[in-house]
Amino acid sequence: MKLAVLKETYPSERRVALAPTNVAQIKKTGWEIVVESGCGAAAGFSDDEYIQAGAECVASRDDLFQADVLCQVRTLGANPEAGRADLGRLRAGQIVIGMCDPLGAPQAIAEIAQTGAALFALEMIPRITRAQSMDVLSSMATIAGYRAVLLAATELTKMFPMLMTAAGTIKPARVFVIGAGVAGLQAIATAKRLGGVVQGYDVRPACREQVESLGGRFVELEAGNAEDKGGYAKAMDEAFYQRQRQLMAEIAAESDVIITTAAIPGRQSPLLITADAVHGMAAGSVIIDLAAERGGNCELSQADTRVEENGVIILGPTNLPAEIPADASRMFGNNVTKFLLNMSQDGEITLDLEDQIVRDTRVAFGGEVVNGRIREMLELPPLPEPAPEEEIAEGDKPIPFDDGSEDSDTENGGSETDQEPSKD
Repeated sequence: MKLAVLKETYPSERRVALAPTNVAQIKKTGWEIVVESGCGAAAGFSDDEYIQAGAECVASRDDLFQADVLCQVRTLGANPEAGRADLGRLRAGQIVIGMCDPLGAPQAIAEIAQTGAALFALEMIPRITRAQSMDVLSSMATIAGYRAVLLAATELTKMFPMLMTAAGTIKPARVFVIGAGVAGLQAIATAKRLGGVVQGYDVRPACREQVESLGGRFVELEAGNAEDKGGYAKAMDEAFYQRQRQLMAEIAAESDVIITTAAIPGRQSPLLITADAVHGMAAGSVIIDLAAERGGNCELSQADTRVEENGVIILGPTNLPAEIPADASRMFGNNVTKFLLNMSQDGEITLDLEDQIVRDTRVAFGGEVVNGRIREMLELPPLPEPAPEEEIAEGDKPIPFDDGSEDSDTENGGSETDQEPSKD
């Protein structure tokens, strides 16, 4: 089978879905690999490196779309404008692997489904031990948390570490990180390495140990457990958020840097830092809002915009991993490689729907949106339940990737078991 690596078309996206080292690894398992010329240039990977790894370099994007499997960082949904140009190139029986913002842009999933292509949303990787090596959200959140601290350090009017010099003692910067998911924990670790005094907050009490293990002080709001059975933060009532905002304002007033990472997939980001809280901060302080893409945790933040309010700098970056494209691409490529090899053997794909990783990430197949939660968001009726296991012929499981016929779609098109992903 042929695998194609496409050049990203999302504005300012510098990552690539597979690095040359990933190409070499996948090719050893029997795949034929083609890459679009210049696909890795923004990440520092030349066409020659891909060719040396065993890939064929192709200049025509139309020719790339003749491949059986397409790999992208951002498909339509995560690339709502420029990604639409590729919609007409997709065909039935083809597989698309990439990030597509399935819970934030469900209509894009329906549009891809109409082409007959099968879409695997990498944001839907389940949080299970076996899938950790495939979890792109965690990988990219690691980079975002690190980069957020560096941005804050460049904007802050102070230095992070305490310094004792002949010219006097420099007090350390006080850093407050809201959200102790992957991005938040990496931000805490990075801020500590730079010498800051760090506090961390999360609605999930179980995060205390992780924050403290990195040298941060855990801030706790006694208001009940906001953790769901999957380990993710869940939505709470407005009374909880009011108490939370009051606590945030008190800590913000004594902080030099605030980094917010609290987001709920497919929903508006919870408001944590109000305008009044910002006005209570000292001039020269910095807020980095990593939830700005869905409205932001700070009332005054704007996506991809530098805002200055009462002397406080507020940044709302939405694609920090693209600012460190080499390592981000290597990490993303490693995730994709493990994901691809998990559902292929000897260069051929089979879709074993008993595999939770395959089942949860498969959002479009055989002309239908097959993820139950996305169908509800689109107000589509539930798909028929799959036939009882004893009635399914042995040869039908696992199913070939390109079996998009009505029979196979009916058999395997039941509602999916949804695992809500985290976006730190």
